[in-house]
Amino acid sequence: MVFFHFNKLLALSPYYPQIASTIQTLYDETKELITNYKKKGIFMRVAIFDFDGTLYSDETFQLLMGHLRYHPVYHTNYKQFYRAILPPFIGHKLKLVPEAKMKERSMQIYLNALGIMSVKELDAYFEELTDKVRQGFNLEVIRRLKQHAAENIHIMLVSGAYTSLLQSVTKELQFDTIIGTEIPMKAGKIDNRTPIYHIQGSRKNEKINEVLEGKKIDWQNSFAYGDSLSDLSVLELVGNPVAVRPEPRLLAIAEKRKWEVL
Repeated sequence: MVFFHFNKLLALSPYYPQIASTIQTLYDETKELITNYKKKGIFMRVAIFDFDGTLYSDETFQLLMGHLRYHPVYHTNYKQFYRAILPPFIGHKLKLVPEAKMKERSMQIYLNALGIMSVKELDAYFEELTDKVRQGFNLEVIRRLKQHAAENIHIMLVSGAYTSLLQSVTKELQFDTIIGTEIPMKAGKIDNRTPIYHIQGSRKNEKINEVLEGKKIDWQNSFAYGDSLSDLSVLELVGNPVAVRPEPRLLAIAEKRKWEVL
């Protein structure tokens, strides 16, 4: 924003030659000062993007279910997966199982259905989803992401989706940090005996703070993008929260607080 105003002044400088040199000097000095501050880590702006419903217009878990069901190799595991996922899902619908617990359990059951895939097999499995996911990208969010990257803002992707999936489907986008749900591995294969730590709600803030520890963040001039109430704690971190096609509960909050709605 600072450079935008400087550029407007520079455009007028031919009409005011007596101040043209001063404006140019101020512009150069300010640019050098900001660059040096960033290099020294004195301050940093961040732009935090959620994935499901924000960068990607749909839900990755639904996509993953379909991928398993019709996969030429792993489709035989789908029935067992479906039977296992019904109890937590029904429990949630009956308000007996909290949403966060249901989601974490579902993610664990899905991994169990994949067996003991190797890292290479898992990467290939997620890579097969790349085209479908990219077709569902929100183009306006992509535009914002590229704009922030051009402004030297630290770009973060923070999601409950599997980290390796996020890495596979966002290779063409410029993320400085990707935070997702890690898949436990042992001896190069999925370790189904180790429970996952599903990144959702306040756990997103926890991981963001871990990554940014020791850095001075200009939160007031930072950005965050999310679509659901579970993104609220992240949106509240920054001075520029953006609700992207928000669910009704988040929309009500965004409108009350006069946040941007995309």
